[in-house]
Amino acid sequence: MPAKKTPPRAWQRMLSGRRLDLLDPTPVDIEIEDIAHGLAFVARWNGQTKGDFAYSVAEHSLLVEEIFARIHPEAPAKWRLAALLHDAPEYVIGDMISPVKAAVGPGYGELDDRLAAAVHIRFGLPATIPAWVKKKIKQADKISAWLEAVQLAGFTLTEANKLFGTPDDEVAQGLKIVLRPPVEVREAYVARHKSLLDGL
Repeated sequence: MPAKKTPPRAWQRMLSGRRLDLLDPTPVDIEIEDIAHGLAFVARWNGQTKGDFAYSVAEHSLLVEEIFARIHPEAPAKWRLAALLHDAPEYVIGDMISPVKAAVGPGYGELDDRLAAAVHIRFGLPATIPAWVKKKIKQADKISAWLEAVQLAGFTLTEANKLFGTPDDEVAQGLKIVLRPPVEVREAYVARHKSLLDGL
């Protein structure tokens, strides 16, 4: 009789000491310091950006939260927190550019959804955020992508407008991306998270 195969390891050990099961994540194994650390070292655009530091998902998340607040200034702190955490699962599954996500198929999206639900619950948000909030966050995400494409990734205005839409001048006005070392971005992410949690 053949020996039973041991299932492949599905958990990752975090620097906090937590072990997060990627296939069945539980909120108790999620810490903001782990999220901030991971996202500060994950590069957007597969690292194909100008500058001496990678443009990290943590920096992107801070920008999306700021843009979300410009689009929806009366939004309560909990939805701004949702905007900050919109890419939180990438601290363990990495960032994939849209063409790769499309090639991988629905499995990536399902994994992302499970992790996002656990993150939301951990920080007092509903597992699934309301559709209108998700839509506003996606709008902010697209504006951020446009800014990143033009300022960092070498896209022309025509290319960026075609792929991401032309952003509202009032929303995007004055937003200049400044690259920072990962340690600074990590600290800024944790501080912003704390500020928003305190406002709940």
